[in-house]
Amino acid sequence: MGTNWAPDLSATGKSKYKALADNIRDAVAEGLLNSGERLPPVRELAYQLSVTPGTVARAYSTLTDEGVLQAGVGRGTFVAEPQATTDPAHSWPQMLNLRSPQLPDVGQSKMLRDAMRETADSIAAEDLLTYPNRAMDLPLRRALRRWMTDLPIGNFTAEDMVLAHGAQSAVTLVMQTVLRGPDPAVAVECMTYPGFRRAAELSRARVVGVECDDEGPIVDCLEQAVRDQGVQLFCTSSEVNNPTLRFTSDRRRREIAALAQRLGLNVLDDDCYAIGAHRAESYHSLVPDFGWYVSSLSKTLTPSLRVGYVVAPRDRVNDLARTAAFNHFGMSRPLTELSLNIMSDPRLLSVAARVRARINELVRMTVNHLGGYDVTWNEDVPFLWLKLPQGWRASTFLRAAEEQNVILKGAEEFTLRDARAPHAVRIAVNGLVDQECYEAGIIRLRRLLDNPRDEIGV
Repeated sequence: MGTNWAPDLSATGKSKYKALADNIRDAVAEGLLNSGERLPPVRELAYQLSVTPGTVARAYSTLTDEGVLQAGVGRGTFVAEPQATTDPAHSWPQMLNLRSPQLPDVGQSKMLRDAMRETADSIAAEDLLTYPNRAMDLPLRRALRRWMTDLPIGNFTAEDMVLAHGAQSAVTLVMQTVLRGPDPAVAVECMTYPGFRRAAELSRARVVGVECDDEGPIVDCLEQAVRDQGVQLFCTSSEVNNPTLRFTSDRRRREIAALAQRLGLNVLDDDCYAIGAHRAESYHSLVPDFGWYVSSLSKTLTPSLRVGYVVAPRDRVNDLARTAAFNHFGMSRPLTELSLNIMSDPRLLSVAARVRARINELVRMTVNHLGGYDVTWNEDVPFLWLKLPQGWRASTFLRAAEEQNVILKGAEEFTLRDARAPHAVRIAVNGLVDQECYEAGIIRLRRLLDNPRDEIGV
């Protein structure tokens, strides 16, 4: 190792492994440690610094996870080589996945790593050896309640919330709590998030489609579904319909809330995709006896952190909590502590703002290229809905896009099995790829739109 660098672990307020990691990180940044340079073996450096081998090993592991160091089995630990830059002109043959939104990393990964270290250092041994219970996740529920302060959900407290392993799990828990009888039925909009159907299948429930107009679900159709099909639960996304981005108007929400109150219809409002300001009240606010609010951290921070939550009607909280306990006994204590550390991080709001700003930027870029076509968009939503021009069928366009190494979701994935799908596709923002590569993929889609492939059957 170079002679110009000597670690200094005297910094106060830091554990020794963190001080050592900071020393190595700074030395690499300042050029005191060069790419490819071999660091001393763990025990040797521990002896030199009068620390335990575990301290050095932890510092090395931390920096290896960050990509600052590289570890070779039997060879030792080295300063990592700089990441090779990608030439956007030659990167487009790599498959560009626009099927599901991918959030940009604007600090979440570092927050997660820091939170994992903090959790490992702070969680008590007994909490790692016992089954979780609802009381243990109350601090996280309180943190999430503060996070939701500005949302128009109505009056609720942390005690009205139940945690789940992501929003999809939350939807399933609500169905298992609400649905009754040998032949339960769930209503959904005819074009909607396919997870509603999958959760209904797991709950052995029939799925009934409800037609929509420009203001949202048509109330008469929903009432007919309740009266004729025995629908007990209506699943919707009132702020952002997935995939069409349709917003259910305030007037229509109030009409549906009045119907739900009159007929005893439960309404599940999935609010995962609305990362900007909300435009109207949630059903939990409009019909508190029957409104269930579902969301998660997946679309604002990271989908890898499987934390979803439900705000339930007050007299159904215990029922929902019992369903959750029967499913998984409770949220894992390490997971809830990790999530609590993240929710308590002073960087949280700025990171969430940067995620939103980056999504805004990518959506606007996409619209700049595709705006000449029938595309629906909202800069605060990480996907766009594109109705294909004359000459393109959805299935043909999806194949042609894949030939150009861009994969999308077609309308068929969002319709009920027996329904007729429009010729449209959903384009999801991918913030994990290089911006120029992303833009190049959008340009290839525009060229396809400009040159439709009319197919004549014989």
